[in-house]
This record gives sequence, C-alpha cells and structure tokens, in this order.
Amino acid sequence: MTPILTPLRLGAPVATAALLWHSTALANPTDAAPCRSLPDPAQRLACYDRVFDHPQAAAAPVVLPAAAPPASAPTPLANAAPDPAPESAQAANMLSRFWELDRADKRGTFFLKTYQPNFVLPLHSTSSINNAPASPTHPSTSTANYRPTEAKFQLSLRAKIWEDALLPGADLWGAYTQRSFWQLWNEPASSPFRSTDYQPELIYVIPVPRELDKLPGGWHWRMLQLGWGHQSNGQSDPQSRSWNFAQTTLGVERGELSVRLRVNRRTSERGVDDNPHLTDYIGKAELSASWAPGLSIATLTHRNTLKLSGRGSTQLDWSYPVDSNHPQGLRWYVQFFSGYGETLLDYNHRQNSMGLGVSLFQY
Repeated sequence: MTPILTPLRLGAPVATAALLWHSTALANPTDAAPCRSLPDPAQRLACYDRVFDHPQAAAAPVVLPAAAPPASAPTPLANAAPDPAPESAQAANMLSRFWELDRADKRGTFFLKTYQPNFVLPLHSTSSINNAPASPTHPSTSTANYRPTEAKFQLSLRAKIWEDALLPGADLWGAYTQRSFWQLWNEPASSPFRSTDYQPELIYVIPVPRELDKLPGGWHWRMLQLGWGHQSNGQSDPQSRSWNFAQTTLGVERGELSVRLRVNRRTSERGVDDNPHLTDYIGKAELSASWAPGLSIATLTHRNTLKLSGRGSTQLDWSYPVDSNHPQGLRWYVQFFSGYGETLLDYNHRQNSMGLGVSLFQY
C-alpha cells in the first residue's frame, strides 16, 4: 500500500524528505543519487521531481554537478614538476655521475662499472709497426713480420671497495684495464697477439664539497684523486716491460664538458729496469677533456713529458650510439693516436694510428 501524505506547508528540506519517502515505491533510489549533491534546496527538489516524474518537473531546469574525473586522471597543477631533461642536458655533470661524487649518485660497493672505454676495433692501422721492439736494457732479438693493420681491443672495469672511506663522501675504487693488439689479418703468421698490457689500480676519490667547488667562468672543481698502479705486458725478456706509478688527478667540469689533469710519478721497483726513461717518452702529465654534446662523446687526451723533447702523445676518441634510442648500448667508435707509448712494448717507438669499431657498453 502506498503511503499518502496530507497537504502541509512544508519547508524545502522537509518537502524533499517527504518526497523521497513517498517515492520509494515509484522508482529506484539510486537514480536520485546525483540530486543529493545539489547545494540549492530548490534545485535539489526539482531534481527529485524530474527523477520521480512529478508533474511540475519540466517547470524548473535542473543543473547536475559535473562528473568528477576518474581517480587515475592527473590533476593539472601550476607548479607541476618539469619533464625529464633531454639527452643533451643529461650529459651535464658527467664527471660527478661517473665517480659518484654527490650523495644522490652513490650506488654502494662491489658493483662493476666501466673505467676506461671498452671497445673492439677490428680495423686498427699504424703508420709504423714495431717489428723490432727494444730498450736500453733489452736489445731487440725479434724477427717478427707484423702487418700494420691489426685489431685492437680494450677491457676496463672498476668497483668501489670502500664507500665513505676516511673522509665524508670519499670512496676507494679498484680498477683493472687490459689492452691488446691482435694481428687478426696476419694469417701467414698464424694471427698472433702482438702485445697485451695489464694494468691494475687503486684509486682514492675525494669529492670537493659543493659550497667550495666554484671556479671562475662557471667551472666547478669536483674532485681530487690519489692513486697507485702497476702496468706490465706479461712477457719474458727481452720483451718484458713493466713499471709502477703513483698519480694525482684534479677534475673540473662545466655542464657537458669535463677536464682532468693527472700527474704520474714513477715509483721504484726491484730488479732490472725493463724500460728506463719510460716517462721521458710516454709523459709525466696527462690533460684530458671529455665533451658530451647530445648523443656524441668525444675525449681528447694529451700526454706531456714536461720537457721540450717533442715526445708524449695525443689521442682522440669519439663515439656515437648505433641506436640513438639506446645511447648507453653499443656505440660506433673511432680512435686516433699520435706519439709514443700506444703500447708498453712500444714506449720508445713513435707512430700514428687510427682505429674503427664499436664500444661495448657505457658506465
């Protein structure tokens, strides 16, 4: 039985409640859900009239509240975070990210990362192949017939072995680099490995605090490195070559350009010196500049003996991704070298060379 209301002069709220009670038998209450959110009583009553087919429903227009956006829809904010920086901008602070100088860049210990470039150059040609390597303590006895075109490849890795070592933010790294020259195209001589250098290192990296690193011209002094290393070609006499060294490195950067100045000091070693006056040929100081405009990475390295001898060397490395959508993957690699010491065996042999190939992976 349908309840019947007596005619009363009801206020808008009471009339609304009474109409809702009267309508329970006429329609589904869920159809009136939008009406409950109307703040104006007259609009709310007209909404109920329309839902429950009241005769005066058409007299008053009803304005329903706008539907709320889905919960997953992003709400525009005036101060929303900007989009990620483009690839060219991400090259900024390359030195800082490479050596984990800032607290936000720290990745913990014993994670393998690259050190020097890792590359394979199937085509590496020199202007003067060294068929008779010699030193003052080891005269040449070689009768090799090497070809000037060969393959060159390098594997170089590092891992942090102590984070926050002794000083705040300072890290101790261990590194290993292996560089080989392979007579890949010399089948008559059975394609031998002409020379391989092995170089383990310990590197102590001290970051310069941000409040102290500012230099003129927008440059920032980002780090100081102290290191020790050993380099050897692993061969027996008369082609044995090895030396120990201590090094000090300063690193500065400005956006996508980073510069490192390194000074090497040869330390004493026991036994016969396989390569006396080594640093008078390959150099005692090294200045290296890396530039990362967009997807390219170019590094120019000059080694100097700090004497007017015309010795030392200059090397240019350039790479570009094979797939521009994956700049950290495989990259085309080009290398030019001119001077002394491209290999430890050739420390006193001058040559110009060029290599073409790919770099394997980035840091």
